[in-house]
Amino acid sequence: QVQLVESGGGLVQAGGSLRLACAASGRTFSTNTMGWFRQAPGKERIFVASITGDGGKTLYADSVKGRCAISRDNAKNTVYLQMNSLKPEDTAVYYCAARPRLSYQWNYWGQGTQVTVSS
Repeated sequence: QVQLVESGGGLVQAGGSLRLACAASGRTFSTNTMGWFRQAPGKERIFVASITGDGGKTLYADSVKGRCAISRDNAKNTVYLQMNSLKPEDTAVYYCAARPRLSYQWNYWGQGTQVTVSS
């Protein structure tokens, strides 16, 4: 059982930066692959980035590659998403998700945090 709470969203001008954080419960946090997704109103939820339990492998959507960096601090049970050079099309609710070891699905989701990028 995992609970996730996102923070760090807000309003930023195009070209600006934000750092999102996701605080996770659970003793086994370090074994979970963690991910970030986003969903704009009326659109499908899409993948943004992920990181393996030990931080050894990261994966990014093409739309954010080079502008975003995912990281984790297992001692704090927290995963981060640093977003730079933000664009209006980055506007969405951003969700944190967890995939436990041996799971083929994203089993746990946070409540989301709003990111709005103005032009």
